[in-house]
Amino acid sequence: MAVVAVEHRHGVAVLWMQRAPVNALGADLRAELSLALSRANDDPTVLGVVFASALSAFSAGADIKEFGKPPTSPTLRDLIEQMDASAKPLVAAVGGIALGGGFEIALACDARVVTPAANLGLPEVKIGLLPGAGGTQRLPRLIEPAKALAFIATGSPVAGEVAVPDGLADRLADPDCLIDAAVNEVKQFASHPRRKLAMAKTNADSRSAFEQAATTLLKRQPDEPQIEAIVDCVRATYDQTFEDGMKLEREHFTRLMADNRSKSLRYAFFAERSVGQLPATTMAQAETVKSVGIIGGGTMGSGIAMAFASAGIPVVLIETDPDAAQRAVDRIAANYTHSVNRGSISEEMRARNVGMIAPAVDYRELGNVDLVIEAAFEEMEIKREIFGKLVASTKPTAILATNTSYLSVDDIAAASGASGRVIGMHFFSPANIMKLVEVVRGAETSADAVATVLKAARGLGKVPVVVGNCHGFVGNRILARRSEQVDRLLLEGATPEQVDLALTKFGSKLGPCAMGDLAGLDISWRMRRATGRSAPVADALVEAGRLGQKSRKGYYLYGEDGRTPSVDPEALALIESVSRSRGIERRVIPQEEIIDRMILPMINEGARILEEGIADSAKDIDVIWLHGYGFPRWRGGPMFYGQTRGLFDVVARLKALAEATGDVSMRPTSLLESLAASGEAFS
Repeated sequence: MAVVAVEHRHGVAVLWMQRAPVNALGADLRAELSLALSRANDDPTVLGVVFASALSAFSAGADIKEFGKPPTSPTLRDLIEQMDASAKPLVAAVGGIALGGGFEIALACDARVVTPAANLGLPEVKIGLLPGAGGTQRLPRLIEPAKALAFIATGSPVAGEVAVPDGLADRLADPDCLIDAAVNEVKQFASHPRRKLAMAKTNADSRSAFEQAATTLLKRQPDEPQIEAIVDCVRATYDQTFEDGMKLEREHFTRLMADNRSKSLRYAFFAERSVGQLPATTMAQAETVKSVGIIGGGTMGSGIAMAFASAGIPVVLIETDPDAAQRAVDRIAANYTHSVNRGSISEEMRARNVGMIAPAVDYRELGNVDLVIEAAFEEMEIKREIFGKLVASTKPTAILATNTSYLSVDDIAAASGASGRVIGMHFFSPANIMKLVEVVRGAETSADAVATVLKAARGLGKVPVVVGNCHGFVGNRILARRSEQVDRLLLEGATPEQVDLALTKFGSKLGPCAMGDLAGLDISWRMRRATGRSAPVADALVEAGRLGQKSRKGYYLYGEDGRTPSVDPEALALIESVSRSRGIERRVIPQEEIIDRMILPMINEGARILEEGIADSAKDIDVIWLHGYGFPRWRGGPMFYGQTRGLFDVVARLKALAEATGDVSMRPTSLLESLAASGEAFS
């Protein structure tokens, strides 16, 4: 079937793109558009051309199946150069998404007619690239360069009704009249000059505003190579010809394709779309969750309730007594009020969301819900007691989920007597904002339950990753390895400030000590006590009443605002005393060693998780760490970082560190050693 259909309407050739599902600009679509455009230019009866779509999307941009493959002629740049050379006017009729190359086609036209449903954007920045078919050169010639810079650097699309006043499009049309409006626009060019952006000049008076915006942007995102490239290309519109600017854009695009940071961003983008996938036959069995019960109205339970309420799903929130239940609802209402005050939701939406949550104390109120999520205190006996009650109070098809962050899902399920219905749904705090959900399949969890939970999580806008059952699952199990190293580093001579600085230099927004203070040091302390584990420095801080920001002192001292950290001599003295009590001679630890001792054991533990089948792929581990723990996105995740660094080097360094420190836990796993020896990657 042809992917371009040609219709002649009032002397105008309408090129209908129809490459399902989203008009991705693959070789076949590019070739047929090129041929149709040539024929229209050769036909003396044709006044001009309208680019349109027979699908809901105008074009989603490049065909991801062609990524990493040799280019096929005509390339998108070839097609757009042909559009630039067209002797006849070209108009884009956009009624849906026009992203990346799709928007660049629209920019190469003389005018753009859009509907309110249109969405125009250049999202290449999100995969470590920049627009590669003239977007960096045409857009600053269409709108103010500072605005063009912001548009390209954020990658966020704008709707049709915003695009027209912003200057991205020329006319807003009713969806039923879109093609007629575009045809009329073509005819208008008979009486007024065409507007080829390749011929336009950038307004020199806007240079100061652009340079100020560029300086701010580069400071905010210093480690992302595509940002610097985008700034360079937009700046070129002031000083260089269009042709030279296009050459510069291509040079940057080619360089970015080979840059490890850019590769990491592309890897992260595609990894997010590959996780949580089950066979289509299994997903077909997924039920739609229409109502939810939440056990526990604390911070986590309230956040989960908000996530479902905001998605329009009714919630029964169970607490131990009416007062506790009402306090939970009041807390949720206050959170929604903050959102109203920030302007992120309306007062009407706040009232609707709060109205979705029904407080209760009787488990019989859960009789009709499709999914129950337990978010009670992190103690096994409490959870077993709850699940013992749930089977008797819920319908036989209801899925029973626990939000535990490290306890055994199988042990919890055993108390229910219905293990096939029991699953883990490990949300991350704040649950109404954080996207990650670890979906923990127990030994007897049914495939239907996994599929239904995946579908429900995606409906909330979450990123669900299926993992196996073990202590800490994937995310917290790897975090434990890093935390062990943090405590060892502090014992051996590093300060909290040095540890945090090393990790922020690596690319994280927050160091582990500052993060511990933010979360509350007592949370991990309780978990260690419950499982017979210890962390000498962290335990000593908690036992000295230093719980973090909540007590205004932890690894750091916090001032009156309770948020701003400063170095605390008392904390340093306490750490040194713990070192002395263990006979450890403190030393100056280089930053490189601090980084390696935090990051490389994470990779090692990830390899062990893969060996055990707790995670299906390295991508699953990376997505968990990108979305749950703030691992720098431009490094791709711990496992991908290991690959880009080189697994042979990772293994050699782990062996050297294990030997130097006497820490046998850093010895590389057999999987890591075998991959390093063979030169293979985790994939």
